Amino acid sequence: MTTATAETARLGAESRRNLVLLTACQAIGQAGNVIMLSVTALSVITFFPQRELATLPATLQHLGVMLFVFPAAALMMRRGRGFGFRVGSVFGMAGAALCALGLYTSTFLLMCAGGLLLGYAVAALQMYRFAAVELAPPAYRARAISWVTAGGVLAGTIGPVLTRTTFDLLMPLYLGTYLSMIVIHVVVFAILGVIRFPPIHDPAAADSDAPQRPLWQIARQPRYATAVIIGMASWATMMFLMSSSPLAIVGCGLPATEPPWVIFLHVMGMYVPSFFTGSLIARFGLVRVMTMGTLILMAGVAVALMGLEAWNFRVSLTLNGVGWNFLFVGATTLVTTCYRPSERGKAQALNDFLIFGTTASASFLAGFLQERIGWIALNWAAFGLVAVALVAVLSLVLQKTPAPRSRRA
Repeated sequence: MTTATAETARLGAESRRNLVLLTACQAIGQAGNVIMLSVTALSVITFFPQRELATLPATLQHLGVMLFVFPAAALMMRRGRGFGFRVGSVFGMAGAALCALGLYTSTFLLMCAGGLLLGYAVAALQMYRFAAVELAPPAYRARAISWVTAGGVLAGTIGPVLTRTTFDLLMPLYLGTYLSMIVIHVVVFAILGVIRFPPIHDPAAADSDAPQRPLWQIARQPRYATAVIIGMASWATMMFLMSSSPLAIVGCGLPATEPPWVIFLHVMGMYVPSFFTGSLIARFGLVRVMTMGTLILMAGVAVALMGLEAWNFRVSLTLNGVGWNFLFVGATTLVTTCYRPSERGKAQALNDFLIFGTTASASFLAGFLQERIGWIALNWAAFGLVAVALVAVLSLVLQKTPAPRSRRA
């Protein structure tokens, strides 16, 4: 084996190791997010009488993502991915602690403040998928995103298991669950310390010294705008239904043990497809895979409209997760083709700013509308969001620059 071949093999092994560790961080960190989304409304209504505001702490988490995504991206561009991600974990510890304190003292505003701080942690967590692109060769762009996203499979197991085993461990209910979230962020902080991320300015990267374009010029590219619209519509649909489903399930008279099970199936739908989404994009292209994603989302809405039995919620939320996965991985892959390496911080930040501005609105409206108009009407509204995503996906066919296909290895 030549020296060059040995060095290539070493770098390949190191990239795989770093991707595996990043996937572990995604799995563990996302488990905390699953917990937050699945128990917040149920924990708030144990002491707060205004049920329509029960999802507000989770909503403020999404608002926090929107507010913090640009500072988080700027920090990573100055100090590197590793430092920026660990700062996110510290915010996660602080946010979870505030939520626990708010629940213990029955202080709704403290829980809201905790949700806002957790927004920084989620903003950092969402950037793992972009870091995966930087850790992998260009030919594996979609697969790297898909592999790291697949960490959510473990998150979908860890989150509900921790919820079921800790929700009554301490009083008041769910206090032990919020304390477990602190531990989650401590573990992520430790793992991040051993991942070797590429240098901030990689001289080997193409266009590394190219001048940066204004943000508006990046954003007005048809492909970039289309990717953001798809991301906004898919996230809004997913958040609209997932945030309101625990309240809808309990409101229909189903047992309190049903929401964690439904959320588990939903999260499995979100992340299990990640094991093959990248390969599907490589074989069939972004447009076909994302079109299938919108059709699956529509099927999920159709099942929800058929009734209010346990199986309706289980099947509907599972399909909702699968459709979201196809659109999420596809839209992220499309975004990464629209900027130069030197522009990645602001381009990625704008993408997540717009997406999580939408999810913050969807999360808040979910609890409010669930109490006012009910689950069925919510699903009709979600159908309209999916239609927007479908139109955006099909518009890629009409654009002069075709949507990219990831090359097969």
